[in-house]
Amino acid sequence: MILREPKLSLIRGCLAFSGYVINTLFWSLPILLGSLIKLLPIKPLQRLCSHALDFCASAWISVNGGIEKLLHPLKMHIDELPELSEQEWYMVVANHQSWVDILILQRLLNRRIPFLKFFLKKELIYVPVLGLAWWALDFPFMRRYSTAELKKNPKLRGKDIEITRKACAKFKHKPVSVMNFVEGTRFQPSKHQKQNSPFKHLLRPKAGGMAFALSAMGDQIHKLVDVTIYYPGKTPSFLDYISGRLPEVYLHLEVKEIDSGMRGDYANDRQFKQAFQERLNALWQHKDEVLEQLAAKANHSQGDS
Repeated sequence: MILREPKLSLIRGCLAFSGYVINTLFWSLPILLGSLIKLLPIKPLQRLCSHALDFCASAWISVNGGIEKLLHPLKMHIDELPELSEQEWYMVVANHQSWVDILILQRLLNRRIPFLKFFLKKELIYVPVLGLAWWALDFPFMRRYSTAELKKNPKLRGKDIEITRKACAKFKHKPVSVMNFVEGTRFQPSKHQKQNSPFKHLLRPKAGGMAFALSAMGDQIHKLVDVTIYYPGKTPSFLDYISGRLPEVYLHLEVKEIDSGMRGDYANDRQFKQAFQERLNALWQHKDEVLEQLAAKANHSQGDS
C-alpha cells in the first residue's frame, strides 16, 4: 500500500513533534536542577552552573537538529559562512517572518557562536518553570519605564538601563550571543501596508530595543551578526516545518563591527537617537536588497530544476 504525500507529511510531523517533546523534557530536567543549584549564593558555583546549563541547552538544539535531519531534512543555501567563534560576544539581528526563524537560527548558529539568548521583560521571570529556566540560562531581564512613569517620577530616568546593565554583568565572565528581531513582530503584508514601510520585504526596524541593549551591555558586545532569511514560496508555519513541507531556505550572513557610534543615551540624546535610527535604516535597506538577491537566486534555481 502506497501512502499519499499528505499522510506521509502528517506522520512525519507527528513523529518529529513527539521527538521534540521527548528531547525537551529530557534536557529540561538538568536545566531545572541546575537552576536550583544556581540559587545558592556562591559565585564560582553559579559560574560553573552557567557553563553546564549552556552545554545542556546547546545539546538540546543539537538533538533537535538530528531529529530534523532524520524526519524532515532541510537544505540550507548559504554562499559562505563568515568566521565565527564560541569565544566571542555577539549581537544577532535578523528579519522576522515566522516562529520557524528561531529554529533556523538555532540550527545555523548552534556551536558556532555562544548559545543564543533573548532580552526578556522582567515580568516573565514569574512564568512558572520557564522563568526559572530562563534565569538559570542567564537570559537578561529588562525593566522598561513608560513615558508616563518617567513624567510621574523623574528619578526613574536611567534606572532601566542600570537594572539591565547589572543583569548583564555576568556576561563579563562568559561570552554570549544576544538575539534581537528589530522589526518587533513578524512580517505580514497587512502590517507592511499599515506601516507604509519604505522597504519591499521588511517592516520598519525599531531602533530603541537594540540601542537600549547595546547601552546596557557596554563594551562587551562588539560584533554584529546580521542574518537574512528567505523562504521560497510561502512563509512556513511550525507545522509546515516539522512535516517536511519546507524543503529549503536561503540565508545570508554578515559580521560587522559595533563601534562607539552605536552606543549612547538613546532615551535622552536626540542627536544620537537620530543617528542610530539612520544607521539601522541603512542596515535594513541593505537587507532588503539582499532579500531581492536571494529571491532571484531561488527563482533561478527553480527554473533550472
